[in-house]
Amino acid sequence: MRKTKLHIIFIFGIIMAFACDSSKFSKEMITELKVDSLLQEMTIEEKIGQMNQLMNFVDSMPLDPYFYDLIKQGKVGSAINVFSPEMIQEMQRIAFEESRLGIPLLIGRDVIHGYRTIFPVNIGLAATFNPELVMETAQIAAMEARSEGVNWTFAPMMDISRDPRWGRMVESSGEDPYLTEQIAIASVRGFQGNDLSNKNSIAATAKHYVGYGAAIGGRDYNTTLIPETELRNIYLKPFKAAVQENVASIMSGFNELNGVPTSGNVYTIRNILKSEWGFKGFVVSDWASIKNLQVHGYAKDSLDAAQKAIQAGVDMDMCSNYYSENLKQLIEQGIIEEELIDDAVRRILTVKVELGLFENPYATSENELLTEKALDVAKKAVIQSTVLLQNKNDVLPLSKNNKKVAVIGPLANAPYEQMGTWVFDGNEENSVTPLAAIQEYLGADRVNYAPGLEISRSLDKKGFNKAINAARNSDVVLLFMGDESILTGEAHSRAMLTLPGSQNELIHAISQLGKPTVLVIMTGVIHMVEPYLKEVDALFYGWHPGTMGGPGYVDLLFGLESPSAKLPMTFPRTEGQIPIYYNHNRTGHPPSDESWVKMYDIPVKAWQTSLGNTSHYLDFGFEPLFEFGFGLSYTEFNYSDIKLSKNVISNKDSLIITAKIKNIGGVQAEDVAQLYIRDLVGSIVRPVKELKRFKRVRLNPGEEKIVEFTLYPEDLKFHNGEQWVIESGEFHVWVGNSSKASLRSEFELK
Repeated sequence: MRKTKLHIIFIFGIIMAFACDSSKFSKEMITELKVDSLLQEMTIEEKIGQMNQLMNFVDSMPLDPYFYDLIKQGKVGSAINVFSPEMIQEMQRIAFEESRLGIPLLIGRDVIHGYRTIFPVNIGLAATFNPELVMETAQIAAMEARSEGVNWTFAPMMDISRDPRWGRMVESSGEDPYLTEQIAIASVRGFQGNDLSNKNSIAATAKHYVGYGAAIGGRDYNTTLIPETELRNIYLKPFKAAVQENVASIMSGFNELNGVPTSGNVYTIRNILKSEWGFKGFVVSDWASIKNLQVHGYAKDSLDAAQKAIQAGVDMDMCSNYYSENLKQLIEQGIIEEELIDDAVRRILTVKVELGLFENPYATSENELLTEKALDVAKKAVIQSTVLLQNKNDVLPLSKNNKKVAVIGPLANAPYEQMGTWVFDGNEENSVTPLAAIQEYLGADRVNYAPGLEISRSLDKKGFNKAINAARNSDVVLLFMGDESILTGEAHSRAMLTLPGSQNELIHAISQLGKPTVLVIMTGVIHMVEPYLKEVDALFYGWHPGTMGGPGYVDLLFGLESPSAKLPMTFPRTEGQIPIYYNHNRTGHPPSDESWVKMYDIPVKAWQTSLGNTSHYLDFGFEPLFEFGFGLSYTEFNYSDIKLSKNVISNKDSLIITAKIKNIGGVQAEDVAQLYIRDLVGSIVRPVKELKRFKRVRLNPGEEKIVEFTLYPEDLKFHNGEQWVIESGEFHVWVGNSSKASLRSEFELK
């Protein structure tokens, strides 16, 4: 064994010697030589080992003998969810120092919206409409994770989410492909940096490939039926952007897509991802999703499932052991060629080399957790992700001069719950709750606190009287309602999107007091909030805010910052409107206010008529409660004077669109200027509006700026079911601060 390892080291030494002459060898060539030299030394068992990811179910030292032997024999390429840095260190030591070839492990971890410093949940980060800030959060998460030995994350999730019943929408960036694409690019850049071998970088994973967010009825893991045009124009776009950003890995999904499970789908993985797009990284299955090929009824047994997954292009098996148990037999029986294995292993080893694991597989440093910068960024993320949906009579911002403030609700002092779903490494003792932050800002003696309910799901109303008394004896009431973190996320879909437990009754009871009342909803899903708008003066949608939720909310509530977040998903008025999203295709019977005949306006025994011949609901019409891109501020912005650099462009031109934005209120604030287009006529039906650009603009009171966007013909491209096309025709273009922007101009592409 020592001779073989020395041989590998000798080859690496020759490669590095050649590398000194950069004119002859690029970094990619050096990596390729390293990987090829390793492949030549590997047995078939060691190759298959690299394709095997295992979870260590016992997280205590010393390492379980079973795992020790597997790692030492080179039969494990990656480990998932190893919960202690000491265990990570020991597993890497065995792989690097005791296995025959010394190939280090990929240590995979769900670093989803932070590692130790927890940021707002992903749907909240999308509400910032600030990719630069999202990149900062990913950089901090990567630094913290790598400092404890984690070198690979299963993020970002870039599934388009158009159904808020889907519990996993919390990990998404919402309904829009362009916003999702920009957030995905920012996340990949943040995690991976400019150089994967940097001590603060980790490998990113684009997931879940593909269409997972389109599950029928919003039921997690369910069937997805997506036509080719929608697959290409909506669901694949963020993944292609991630590939162009050199994302290290892509995760195949749990879902079945048009009859074929995505973890056995030759068309999406082998044909589109690897051949058409030229993806150079590796594909990892979702948890035991290769095994699930049997459950789907797509594979007969484990041998058949392994065959279909490897032929489709899945390079690493997460936790089902189907590759380790079956691939060698498939080769020996001549069912698959060893070249398939070599290609998968080459991809995995390439990422390991690029991560610099052969030079140093261990944790990078200490004291990189919860730094002052990390907490500042976390607070900024809370401020920019919290969406103001209502502010009657300008009740917000609150005056610090209020003698008494009531803080009420099961989420007001729930440090664990405010971190949100899919947090494995955050500690609740590091969370600053709304109660703690308000007490620090005002002084504890000026805060009347009563949770009202023990937890979000409580039906017991025994705490109501104390909460009502706290509100009655205060000048203003702050309600912190929402969901426990476990009520959102994977496998937590919901048919009814109202606040659980007796929260509705508590809100109603407080509203009867006539006190100025502000509701902050802390969650990872979209609730039907229309009833609350009638009972409270102001409503903040705060999501699950993470570590610095309290301080971020204080700055917003008391006007130290003005809200600037925008909705990344359309808010329905009722579940019966779902799915409802702004960029739907045009219909031959478009609805309008004039055509909507309301149910209770129809005469008794009316003549049998189609009542307007338009697409709407008799009871709820056709408009959502709040549109995509909506979000209020403590000031008002006026958009005017839209101008185009040209009214006619060719397919080689660029188009500059400008508009004036003015702060016509009395508070310095930021707004998110948004640009939308409509392709008026196409070879297939085109959406009514499409987001193409957005930009944050900060303005002082009375200040006016010109916001500028540049469009290219490439931005007008779409897939017509057969190919990508840029078609001549007329286009509308809007600039404003939501998808209901009305400031419009036109141009023509010839």
